[in-house]
Amino acid sequence: MNRDLEGKLRRLREALRSHPPALVAYSGGVDSTLLAVLAHQEWGDRMAAVVVASPLMPPRELERAISISRSLGFPLQVVETDELSLPGFRSNPPQRCYICKRHRLTLLGEKARSGGWGAVMEGSNADDAAMHRPGRRANLELGAVSPLEEAGLGKSDIRSIARELGLPNWDTPSRPCLATRFPHGMKLDPELIGKVDAAEEELERMGLREFRVRVDAPGVARIEVAEAELEAVAGKDNRSRLVKKLRDLGFRRILLDLEGYRCGSMDEPHAGAPRRTLDIAEGMGG
Repeated sequence: MNRDLEGKLRRLREALRSHPPALVAYSGGVDSTLLAVLAHQEWGDRMAAVVVASPLMPPRELERAISISRSLGFPLQVVETDELSLPGFRSNPPQRCYICKRHRLTLLGEKARSGGWGAVMEGSNADDAAMHRPGRRANLELGAVSPLEEAGLGKSDIRSIARELGLPNWDTPSRPCLATRFPHGMKLDPELIGKVDAAEEELERMGLREFRVRVDAPGVARIEVAEAELEAVAGKDNRSRLVKKLRDLGFRRILLDLEGYRCGSMDEPHAGAPRRTLDIAEGMGG
């Protein structure tokens, strides 16, 4: 590990030590995994990671999160919730992420108090401060601790440290909750969320790494993939496979976004404007 990275890791350990043993909000992503691993190194089994199982987390992602925790040896607890039952959440308002984050942190806060943990930690990093992250407000309101952000670590720093420490998911693409696939104001229907998950599972089976299936309107699926993978999706065999799968799921129009995958594209200023897309189902019959 180079000197610069060693300094960043040292700052992160110092940030952890400035807080009491904690519950760590864990998702299986690289940020929360690094946080859980280092917290375990500092406090041993006096800490615990907590993963929240809900309809917004694909079952395979939950299984991966559990598998990673077992392989790395930190204690893990699973709690279940259903954000779709929260007042105002299912209508998918602009403050959706705030409603969800506040609910989850409240659950973890209650668990921490009843179990004797001194804090709740979560994986926000320094890059998040410059992005549209409504959930950060909940962190401030409920006193959640964000050691990665405190230490000034951005996403590239986190991935580099995770790689040096041998974490198995150091380069795994982010997988935010399934509600992010829908434009604000479109009702979050459990059945449709399941269809989006099934569509994304098909993209994963095809070997793609970075992707989203966005629902721009009822019956309209827009596929975002990394720019380097656009050609693979547009090829005849994969295109036919995807069209069949998504039609079986009930999507009438199947669009490939020619701008490629972008984090948070549903929150872009022009999100409601026409996009550069290719209708990959045109001329394929059915």
